[in-house]
Amino acid sequence: MKNRIIILLMIVSTVVIASCENGVKPPATKKTEETFYKGKEISMDNDQKIDSLISKMTLEEKIGMLHGNSMFTTGSVERLGIPELKMADGPLGIREEISRNSWAPAGWDNDYATYYPAAGAVAATWNPELSYTFGNSIGQEARARGKDMLLSPAINIIRSPLGGRTYEYFTEDPFLNKKLAVPFIVGVQDNDVMTCVKHFAVNNQETNRGTVDVLVDERTLREIYLPAFKAAVTEVHAYGLMGAYNKFRGDYLCENDYMLNKVLRDEWGFKGIVVSDWAAVHSTVKSLENGLDIEMGTPKPFNEFYLADKLIEAVNTGEISEEEINIHVKRVLRVLFQVKAIDGKNRTKGSLATEAHYKDSYNIAAESIVLLKNDKNILPLKLDNVTSIAVIGNNATKKNALGGFGAGVKTKREITPLEGLQNKVPANIKINFAEGYLERYSKNENDQKAEVTLNGPQPLNTLDADKLQEALEAAKNSDVAIVFAGSNRDYETEASDRASLALPFAQEELIEKVLEVNPNTIVVMIAGAPFDINTIKEKSSALIWSWFNGSEGGNALADVLLGTVDPSGKLPWTMPKKIEDSPAHATHSFPGDSTVTYTEGILVGYRWFDTKDVEPLFPFGYGLSYTDFEFSDLKTDKEAYSEDGVVTVSFQIKNTGKVDGKEVAQLYVSKPNSAVQRAAKELKGFKKVLVKSGASEKVTIMVPVKELAYYNEDKKQWVVEPGTYSVKIGKSSRNISIETSINIE
Repeated sequence: MKNRIIILLMIVSTVVIASCENGVKPPATKKTEETFYKGKEISMDNDQKIDSLISKMTLEEKIGMLHGNSMFTTGSVERLGIPELKMADGPLGIREEISRNSWAPAGWDNDYATYYPAAGAVAATWNPELSYTFGNSIGQEARARGKDMLLSPAINIIRSPLGGRTYEYFTEDPFLNKKLAVPFIVGVQDNDVMTCVKHFAVNNQETNRGTVDVLVDERTLREIYLPAFKAAVTEVHAYGLMGAYNKFRGDYLCENDYMLNKVLRDEWGFKGIVVSDWAAVHSTVKSLENGLDIEMGTPKPFNEFYLADKLIEAVNTGEISEEEINIHVKRVLRVLFQVKAIDGKNRTKGSLATEAHYKDSYNIAAESIVLLKNDKNILPLKLDNVTSIAVIGNNATKKNALGGFGAGVKTKREITPLEGLQNKVPANIKINFAEGYLERYSKNENDQKAEVTLNGPQPLNTLDADKLQEALEAAKNSDVAIVFAGSNRDYETEASDRASLALPFAQEELIEKVLEVNPNTIVVMIAGAPFDINTIKEKSSALIWSWFNGSEGGNALADVLLGTVDPSGKLPWTMPKKIEDSPAHATHSFPGDSTVTYTEGILVGYRWFDTKDVEPLFPFGYGLSYTDFEFSDLKTDKEAYSEDGVVTVSFQIKNTGKVDGKEVAQLYVSKPNSAVQRAAKELKGFKKVLVKSGASEKVTIMVPVKELAYYNEDKKQWVVEPGTYSVKIGKSSRNISIETSINIE
């Protein structure tokens, strides 16, 4: 690991000092109450050498660098010492090695990797330090596998609870999104690996993703869908971005002049490379001139790509100049030099599937788990008088590292919830396992699971009589029952949006019947996106939400259930009571057909629920603890601020309970009587704080006044509206404890 100081302009949680053992470098610089990191800019120092290399290359060699020559590499020029640019999928960990010319596994025995929690889990930690840990850890694994680029992070906004990729996106909120994306990027690129931030942009549904034309007004685009991408470029210098499948205002995003040239390069100053999503390119000259650098894909021979033989022909016929080709080749060479892939000395070697990386995975999982309900204080489990525990549900043993359409991880370790409990519960307590429900789908051609698509049939929603009876017997004959229900990565998957919020496989019926025979039942939902759990919430006394939580997910979950770890996760999205309450569905603007118009505008997620006064099942930012916290003594350092000022907000958090715990203090801002439409409140700061039992901690959150700006479409600029603003501190968007006012001059 390099020893340089990492600085990232963002408000983050309390600094977690990571040990040398886990290979994670802690942030080394503090300024007042904020921790700062900084990504390294792409260097221009090698430009003279790059120009010399380009001058020696043939047209065919140049163009070979602008398209895939295998499933995950571009062309090399070996005679000049230019290697392939080697890419790896990475939302959950480094994907297993596949064949050069097909999706078939390569059959290696040394490509096992760490399975990390999905991005939804990372977002639920509300802990940017853990996002850095994730990036740093997976960056080391990418280097150990010889990769130059990680196809991650995926940072699109969660617009609909039904989105197939909700589990691998962070959040519905643009502020939380950028505060988690930025440290992840720094962590990866600290290891001489490029990130490829995706999917640029407004790629918020899987239905018709390859053809749908997204129509969104400029203010909504700027305030909701672009902030994390902008921060990735302007704050920490992401080396790569991935062009999305869909269209935006009539043009495909891999040939969209407005997004790739005018916004990304001219306005934001992006100096990295734009890589297409796989088979997302639709033209030759237009794609290149409008900002794409590399075409990737798999449906045909590589020389038939738009940026392969067709591009050579376009140059030879004068449709495009060789000077234009040189521009894109130069960009690719710059990033290869940047990560020391060319003439690389002292390049990070990395490490793969180490105990330190499994510990990183555990740490993320442990802080991601959300306690939704705990009536009668059933949790944490008190084992003094317990002789038996019923563990019920297919999800108790379901593994999610592989599955679904898209990138999975080949791993030697994935601790299931059942295994986690077996590892943690004393040997004298009997665990009675029953599968309870079967993961069943109707049969169809090629054994495809059509049920996971928006318009497919519903899964077989009946319980197997024998499995049900086994579950009820286990529950009756045990002191405590734990039902593991929810979803899996076959049901939540890339390329498909879900048909509804309904739980599949008759799980709701199973849970109700188990509760009837054993009221001392805990329900654990494992899923990446919201489901309809209205009835389960009403009838159960203890309810936990977990995620596709990585190699150590089962151990982390067991530690929360047993109280070794106090739950500190918070929901990164709103869970609606019914799908019609969510903005994209309330406005009948999902999924669209040939076009989709974002009718809800800036009122995405909790902004809609809070502004329209629609009660959610669980609000954005919600999560309970085994202890209690009180906020008090809210102060700002001034009463009035200039547009260039920074609002310093301080307050006390007291742990009034009996156990140590972490609380996420959430800072929301409102602008009453605004001249423009505003959400009822917007997240503008947060901090995760460890507070010992009975103790108090002073918390300081700094909010640059420019964070309060709205985008003025007429002026085409950000505007800070003068006047009075309300600053609110709470435990969720619906649970505000204290507030005060400030004035902007």
